Parts: sequence; C-alpha cells; structure tokens
Amino acid sequence: MHTTTKTSSRQLLLLFLSILVLAGFFVGFGVPLVSSEGMIIRARLVEGELPTGPEDAAWAKVSPMTLPLSGQVITRPVWPEPTARALTVRSLHNGTEIAFLLEWQDNTKNDRLTPGTFRDGVAIGLPLGDAPAFFCMGQLDHYINIWHWKADWQSDIDRRAAKTSEKPRDGVRTFEVIPRRVSSVEDLIGGGFSTLTTKEKQGRVQGKAAWKGGVWHVVMRRPLVSEEQENEAKLIPGRVQTVSFAVWNGENKERNGQKAVAPWFQLVIDPVVKL
Repeated sequence: MHTTTKTSSRQLLLLFLSILVLAGFFVGFGVPLVSSEGMIIRARLVEGELPTGPEDAAWAKVSPMTLPLSGQVITRPVWPEPTARALTVRSLHNGTEIAFLLEWQDNTKNDRLTPGTFRDGVAIGLPLGDAPAFFCMGQLDHYINIWHWKADWQSDIDRRAAKTSEKPRDGVRTFEVIPRRVSSVEDLIGGGFSTLTTKEKQGRVQGKAAWKGGVWHVVMRRPLVSEEQENEAKLIPGRVQTVSFAVWNGENKERNGQKAVAPWFQLVIDPVVKL
C-alpha cells in the first residue's frame, strides 16, 4: 500500500513538472496561456455611439481577451512560423451596431502594396449558418463571412482624406492617384479554399486603424441587423456564436493562406435589456 501511494505521488509530480516545462516552452515563444473557460469573447452592451477609432477612451473600459495565434498548416503552401503570436480582442455593441478592437504586435508598418511587397492585415471570420464551418475559408454548404481589414486600403482612405483637407501651396495643388475606397475592410464570402469571393455590396463593415510603437490597433464595426439573409453573418444580441481570426505580416511576406490563425472561439453578444 505504501509502495503504491509513493508511485502515484511520483507520477503526479512528474506530470506537474511536465506541465511546467510545457508552459515555459509556450511562454518562451510568446504564446499566451489561457484556460478553456476563458475562451469566450464578450461583446459588451453600452449606451450611445460606439467608438469609431482605436484611440477612443471607451475601449479602456473593456477587458481584453488575448488569443493565441498559430501557423496555417492545413493547406499548401503551409505557414508554420508566422511572426504574430497573439491577438488581443475587445468588443462592444449598442443594440444597433457592433465593434471589435483587434491589437497585435508588428514591428514594421506595411501599408503600401507594390510589386514584391505585401500588406499587413487582419480578418474576422463568422459562420453564415448555425454550425461553424472550417475556420480558414469555410467549406462547401458551410460558408463563412470574412471581414478582411487591409493596411494599404486604410492608407488609401487616410491619404485621400488628408488630400481633401489640404490647402494648395502658392496656388499650386499637387495631385496623386489614390483609389476611392468605401471602407478599409473587404467584405467576403468563403466556401472552401480557392473560393473566396468579394461581396457585390461593400461598405457595410467599416474599419479604422492606427499603428503605434510596433503595435497595430484596428477597429471594425458593422450594423447588427443583417441586410442579406444568405451572404451576411447574423449578429444577434443574447446569442452565443462562433468567431475566428487571422493576421498577416507583410514584412514576413505573408499573404493569402500564409498567415497566423486563431480558430473558432465563442462570441457572446450581451442581450439588449428593455426597461
């Protein structure tokens, strides 16, 4: 009896030490440790207008959720070593709109798309049906609505706004060909790899971003009520649904499927309480 107890204690000790070593390994590589209980992202109900940009003080009142990111290794070309290791998520809604603040470390700002260079970006994935589809690009009969914020699109919008407010110097105005963007977020539908399709109507999902001190701060927001029954994710207060994320680092030549991913997590949208 004494021998059995001693053996069990030794096994428990070895298990505990193994967990500590594994935890140290993940922390050393910048992967945050989270519990399964903590993998719920809450869209907190607030009154009034939602913040349109990342600098708004309202975000400081929201508890952040830090999600671990891993490489995309499901389809070729695989990307097992992305540079982004964690994504911080906050969310608010006011019964009319929902907004997400996404933040991650990126030591270089890549907001111009030219031959041989690539953009920074981040995406939110929301299933179109009740059951979650494959988190990267969806699958046949289980489609996914993807909101893809692109740093170069944000740069286009910001530069055009600056040009509009700019006063001509010495009566001479300089011109720059800047694409007209209705949003820095592309609204997409995916039904599996190589099926990604841009929705005909754009601008429902709006984006605003800032890069400061090696960190991207990106806000994406959309009306809660869906305009399209089949091609727009339903966001219903009081409902628990799933959400996934992806991050691209242009400096690391990440694009398309070469990205960091965070598979399905639970998204809880606070119910609207009528007084």
